[in-house]
Amino acid sequence: MRKTFVLGVIFLYLHVTLMRVSFVSAEDEIMDEDSDRSPPRPHHVLGRSKRETNSFWGNLFNFERKPKPERRISNETLNKMNEFSERNNRFLSLFTVVKFNNEACMSASGDNGTCFPQAECVRRGGASNGKCAQGYGSCCVFSKSCGASTNQNCTYFTHNGYPSSFDGSGSCQLTVYKCAPDICQLKLEFDSFNIAQPGSNGVCNNDQFIVSGTTTAVPITCGVNTGNHMFVDVGNDNSPVTLSVITSGPTFSRSWKIKVTQIKCNDAFRAPEGCLQYFRGVSGVIRSYNFDFTSGQQLSNQDYTTCIRQERNFCGIRYTACSDNGYPSGGDPARSRAFTLTGQLAQGGAGSVGAITGSSNCVTDWVTIPCATNTGRILQMNGAVCQDRLCGDIFNSEGGGASNQVPVYSYAKPFRITYHTDSNETNDSGNRGFCLNYIQQPCTPQQKK
Repeated sequence: MRKTFVLGVIFLYLHVTLMRVSFVSAEDEIMDEDSDRSPPRPHHVLGRSKRETNSFWGNLFNFERKPKPERRISNETLNKMNEFSERNNRFLSLFTVVKFNNEACMSASGDNGTCFPQAECVRRGGASNGKCAQGYGSCCVFSKSCGASTNQNCTYFTHNGYPSSFDGSGSCQLTVYKCAPDICQLKLEFDSFNIAQPGSNGVCNNDQFIVSGTTTAVPITCGVNTGNHMFVDVGNDNSPVTLSVITSGPTFSRSWKIKVTQIKCNDAFRAPEGCLQYFRGVSGVIRSYNFDFTSGQQLSNQDYTTCIRQERNFCGIRYTACSDNGYPSGGDPARSRAFTLTGQLAQGGAGSVGAITGSSNCVTDWVTIPCATNTGRILQMNGAVCQDRLCGDIFNSEGGGASNQVPVYSYAKPFRITYHTDSNETNDSGNRGFCLNYIQQPCTPQQKK
């Protein structure tokens, strides 16, 4: 009986020993390659772990465990482990959530768009045109044509078949709804705009561009307006604004592409209320609608204000007539077409009428520049300190038929120009309107006080 019990204990000990050897931890398997150069440790001191020393069977039989043989993992096994790790990382990346702002972006075609996930762009009715947000988003461009509506910021309004020209009669409309409750303005930028010219009286009889649904009156325009813009105020409710292009009359190759940007009430680039045109920056170019040296014509029934933001450390502004290098051969060299509001037949005779100033002289068409003065002049020729209303066909604040174009300064703030024309331009033959360069003037030490 005792012999059987001893044999059973020995068998059980061997079984447990074999089981422990088979469950070797990964830490024991991976050995440093330099370990075979280090001296072997005495197994009677360090070879046994605390668990082995305090083992019941070790104390009972006083067995000494042999050191575990060194185990290594082959390079092939390590490569497989690395491959599994890479596959695991790629698998996890599929579920990584990338968030980005829906900000403005530049599309591959050069149009402005909004950065959206591609599926969101399609859902909103846009077209993906290039990447944004470091490749995680799509630059979504919104383009609408006749009879469409939009509530997306930065929408392009084009005629059917754009960029090919359009020749036909009808009404092409875009209805614009607010994209957010706090929208106060729309900015209309004429990336391309060329419809029929007005009649000889300056009235847009055949083709018309009409903006309706705004809180301020917007004049009807036609002709060439590429590069120009409008800021239109919208109401507090969600009433839409309608952009309409009416085409009729003789055959004409028309084309338009208008970018519609929605502006929040607290946006820094919002135009002051009542400013149909708004310019920022130290310098720029201001043109009346349908101004063009070659084919433009002054429009009737224009009455609007152009505003220029006063930049920091600038206290005044200087205006000069744009260069007219293409004046027709044989024409009057003194009559530059850069500033032609009244003149010729309207003033009782052909040819240049020169500079005209004052409310009593400029009664049909004029521009108002608050307290305008010439370079180096304190008093004007008529004794007035400054003039507000200018007309004629020469840009000069001294009036009196002056025949030389000169810079005109204004230090009245805010910087504004008001433009007015009457209902009939028939007698003002050849008038184009105006094109003025502006550059703001730095403050002097006295002005800074």
